[in-house]
Amino acid sequence: MEFICFKDKILKALNSVVRGVATKTTMPILEGILIQTNDNEIKLTTYDLELGIEYIMECDVKKQGSIVVNAIMFTEIIRKLPDSEIHISINENNLLTIECEGALYKLATMNPEEFPELPKIEVENSISLEQNILKNMIRRTIFAVSTEETRPIFTGCLFEIKDNKLNIVAIDGFRLALRTINITTQTNDFKAVIPAKTLNEVNKILTDSFDQITIGVSKNQAVFEMENCKVVTRILDGEFLNYSTVIPTTWQTRVRVEKQNLQNSFERISLISASAIEKEKKYPVKVSIDIGKMTILCTNQTGDAKEELFISTEGKNLEVGFNPKYFLDSLKAIDEEEIYIEFGTNVSPCLIKSVDKNDYVYMILPIRLKNE
Repeated sequence: MEFICFKDKILKALNSVVRGVATKTTMPILEGILIQTNDNEIKLTTYDLELGIEYIMECDVKKQGSIVVNAIMFTEIIRKLPDSEIHISINENNLLTIECEGALYKLATMNPEEFPELPKIEVENSISLEQNILKNMIRRTIFAVSTEETRPIFTGCLFEIKDNKLNIVAIDGFRLALRTINITTQTNDFKAVIPAKTLNEVNKILTDSFDQITIGVSKNQAVFEMENCKVVTRILDGEFLNYSTVIPTTWQTRVRVEKQNLQNSFERISLISASAIEKEKKYPVKVSIDIGKMTILCTNQTGDAKEELFISTEGKNLEVGFNPKYFLDSLKAIDEEEIYIEFGTNVSPCLIKSVDKNDYVYMILPIRLKNE
């Protein structure tokens, strides 16, 4: 095997596939990158038995072949080489030789026949959309995914195609994030829960462009296909929560507020309530709604904090406790200048919604205040 490529192109490919390398494994082959040539292309593959990534790039192939090399070592060497042409080959001792200007490296290799094949997915349903749209939807929901392995189904996001809409939903038991877009092409209804780990890696590969990405699903696998990159992942087993039944449809108190002002207030008050983030049920922040005013209070062993915002209000006055981190996570995922916040009672979920769109909903469960 022998080929010549430019550093920037192979580094872009490596940065994409290295995310599929196993980090904790007893199988050294899974710590490697499979490099295969095909005419004037090379294909780089990584696979940790749950997440697999392929990347195809054009280059000047002198000799055909394949090899497996340690992914981290290979990537870091390429990263630190000069911005120039790189000559990569296998020598007579089966070492991978990397040459660039005055630099010469030789790396031990592994047998490519021992590298596991990526699952061959027979796609049953699929959807195509622009990469920038998917990137935006993932970023604005994935923060609400559960990190508790006791409920594996909630460690991923639900992708649901229903009535020609794509809904992406994340739930961790204390909050819910839902983003929705309309699909312009006729698509069959289907649903799949994609692991958060996969979505994090896909999101790093996606660009803020109008280039298309196709998501295909089978019974237990999903594939994300871009122009020169493919990500294969398992689908999480289990029944996802019927989220539409838990989102309140009525409110008793509603406020209209400038998002950035509210975010700034929560960021400042979180300096005092840092201990409340660690012990959220003991030290919540208190949100009080009066006519035309929202007051955010926090008192704990660190000190006292109080923020007042002048807002538009409808309905009843209210006092309710929240984990400030949950509010901040949701607010940071919103680009709009103004939002609605809808409250029921002081023990029922509150909703953060758009003023004039129906493309997102964030739901946060309150924390019972001490004096209740």
